[in-house]
Amino acid sequence: MKSIGIDLGTANTLVYLKGKGIVLREPSVVAVDQRGKNVVAVGNEAKLMLGKTPGSITAMRPLKNGVIAEFDATAAMLRHFFKKVSGNTIMSRPKVIICIPYGVTEVEKRAVEDVTLEAGAQSVALIEEPVAAAIGSGLRVEDARGSMIVDIGGGTTEVAVLSLGGIVLSTSLRVAGDELDDAISSYIKRKYNILIGDVTAETLKKRIGSVHPSFDKGVMEIRGRNLLNGLPAVINVTSAEIRESMADEIRNIIDSIRTTLENTPPELSSDIYDSGIVLSGGGALLPGLDLLVSRITGIRTVVAKHPLDCVAIGIGRVIESMGELSDVVSFRTR
Repeated sequence: MKSIGIDLGTANTLVYLKGKGIVLREPSVVAVDQRGKNVVAVGNEAKLMLGKTPGSITAMRPLKNGVIAEFDATAAMLRHFFKKVSGNTIMSRPKVIICIPYGVTEVEKRAVEDVTLEAGAQSVALIEEPVAAAIGSGLRVEDARGSMIVDIGGGTTEVAVLSLGGIVLSTSLRVAGDELDDAISSYIKRKYNILIGDVTAETLKKRIGSVHPSFDKGVMEIRGRNLLNGLPAVINVTSAEIRESMADEIRNIIDSIRTTLENTPPELSSDIYDSGIVLSGGGALLPGLDLLVSRITGIRTVVAKHPLDCVAIGIGRVIESMGELSDVVSFRTR
């Protein structure tokens, strides 16, 4: 029986296969034909359809803010990914460990378990995202030392203080990559009267986005629709403008880090001051973010070695060493 780990993200889903590492990395996007309600595309293929589908087909992200918004679409997506990594036989029903944001409700936890079993898993266990991200970042979460992880994903930012294998204190903020994209779109619309799509906003963030002037990357040409005359338009956008557009969301993320630090017990605060803060998730790749956090908190801040993969790597380490880390998960069988 195969054991697999799933980083079920709002923006991307990663699958870890025991003994093989990360074997799948695809966008969490599903395209559905509204006439027959059947799934026409999943992952990379479906993402290419975002904003370009005819009326009968809807391309959507079935997860919102780290939780399931569309149950059937999420089940179809997971079924597709299971088939890709473990074949299509009844013997290949996998044993799954899947991540959830910290602080989700019991109903939301149950939905993740149900959707995973519905997709064909033999059994499912949940692991909290900050714990998986910390393990995947190389932090020794089982030690009696405080460590801090800030995981900035697509739908949520998780700020957590960990010790002795568990979360001592955590803040889950529904401000992350998607909100940064929305802020960029709103800024372009407000300043230039030009409407751009989500994919264009994300590309701007990745190519010329930064949080400090010393990391600016110049100018990028983009295309959109002029709201005044309805015609296609081309404009040049600068790094400084992207930084300005994201300022409020970045401030919210840093405020949540400060608030978590202020509420941390003194003994653990001392440990964090020594060991530093680790940034993971796609948001950790924003140039200058580690320096900004370090400057505002006064604590050394580093970006994890593989920030996009930390959660999947962390789940993988739990799968590979269930003996040592078995207390962080418990399985539910259908």
